[in-house]
Amino acid sequence: MSDGIGPRPGGGYPVPDAPTHPGPTRKRWVWTGVVVTVGLIIFLLIVFGLVYAPKPTVPELQVSDVLDSPNGAAARFGSQDLYIVGWYTQVSGPACSGDNGGSDPVAGWLQAECPVRVLVPQEPTTTPSQAELQGDGLRLAAPNGAAFPPPTAVGAGTAGLEQLVFHGHFDDGAAASCIPDRVQRCRNTFVVSDYSGYIR
Repeated sequence: MSDGIGPRPGGGYPVPDAPTHPGPTRKRWVWTGVVVTVGLIIFLLIVFGLVYAPKPTVPELQVSDVLDSPNGAAARFGSQDLYIVGWYTQVSGPACSGDNGGSDPVAGWLQAECPVRVLVPQEPTTTPSQAELQGDGLRLAAPNGAAFPPPTAVGAGTAGLEQLVFHGHFDDGAAASCIPDRVQRCRNTFVVSDYSGYIR
């Protein structure tokens, strides 16, 4: 109690002593450390699982593997998600002979004869003709045409310096809306969602 002026006899106000609390014991520190460590381990396991979880495997094929399908790619793969590796080339503009698929927005992009976008199994050494591409390559299409690299001369640009990996599927639902004599070709066209450089 402090002394001094106040109403108590002898002066001074009653001031209680400051409470005293014992500090954390060794046992408490140990358990706190255990809880923090377990929490940290769980957190790291979750992060590791999200980053390094096995991705669903999608087959990666060479163009020649697909072209060797005896009954056509659609019969062999259906609409399965695939990656196909090959050399990209195209014929467009005045060099391309054929229509643009008509005005039907459902199937026009899929049944179009021009431009001709193709994956071929070997790197082109000369600019291929439209007939050569259609006979030796895998026909590609995309609903908006944006899933393709820009046209480049043979041996130049990204498409001419490396193989590309195209991601997509055959047997697209729009094939049923193609005109009758192109339905089978539409079904066997690889509908591309995106592409990337060929990196192993």
